[in-house]
Amino acid sequence: MLKQTGERLSSKVYRSIMVEHLHRYAFARQYTEGKVVLDIASGEGFGSNLLSKNAAFVYGVDLSADAVEHSRNEYRQVNTKFIEGNATNIPLLDGEVDVVVSFETLEHLTEHEQMIQECRRVMKEDGIFIISTPNKKFYSDLTGYRNEFHVKELYDSEFTELVGKYFSNIVLYRQGIVKGGIIYRADEFDYGLKIYKGDYNEVALDKNIDLPEYLIIVASNRLLKTQNNSFFESAAVDSTLHNEIARYKKMYEVILDSRSYRLGKILLLPLQYIRSFLSRK
Repeated sequence: MLKQTGERLSSKVYRSIMVEHLHRYAFARQYTEGKVVLDIASGEGFGSNLLSKNAAFVYGVDLSADAVEHSRNEYRQVNTKFIEGNATNIPLLDGEVDVVVSFETLEHLTEHEQMIQECRRVMKEDGIFIISTPNKKFYSDLTGYRNEFHVKELYDSEFTELVGKYFSNIVLYRQGIVKGGIIYRADEFDYGLKIYKGDYNEVALDKNIDLPEYLIIVASNRLLKTQNNSFFESAAVDSTLHNEIARYKKMYEVILDSRSYRLGKILLLPLQYIRSFLSRK
């Protein structure tokens, strides 16, 4: 079991930070089909594993020997290789990869220039660089939050200026967790909106959000103007979600307290002892 320090995301975590990380890797897979990919600061290895589902080959490089050993044991795909290495001294040859992915790594270093230079070095001339980092204004300044593992955060202008020194074309995206309601067209799969779903084992595009409970029709005998997909954000969703979690927690507690559950647990005890004994051999 990889020791959890709070610095890297574990596939045992199931909360909003999971969605942020999985969404990044789902986004990156648009660019990794059939490519040789470097996932720098690969951590526990789940991201490299997700990228390996459509990439030709993935290198997962991380500074932590424990993380690399864990990744090698946990994710044994033939097209994935985990290597111990530093983001400012990547153990790969010049021009060896098509795509470099670097998620939430930059802020852990003070040597930003060296890291970008190294990523550029191991990429092919026409390679693609996909990098994310917290926006200091919203992550730290406005919240007052201080992440003990971050040593140098950037504002968006600093981030674009840094990457722009080494790449002639850059496009800035913004990412966040939103809560609210969505209205989107159902007749076209990719009508200005991509819906991703998944877990630490797989991420993929889907046609619908979970539980699309309502239908809306706009009809006419004349040509209708196409409307954009829309999202209505509201903090009220927080309280609704809290009530739903409380309801399911209560249901779970009732199940745990039931006679049938307790009896089943007793009946399974011998099998658990046998499995535990065999795993030690």
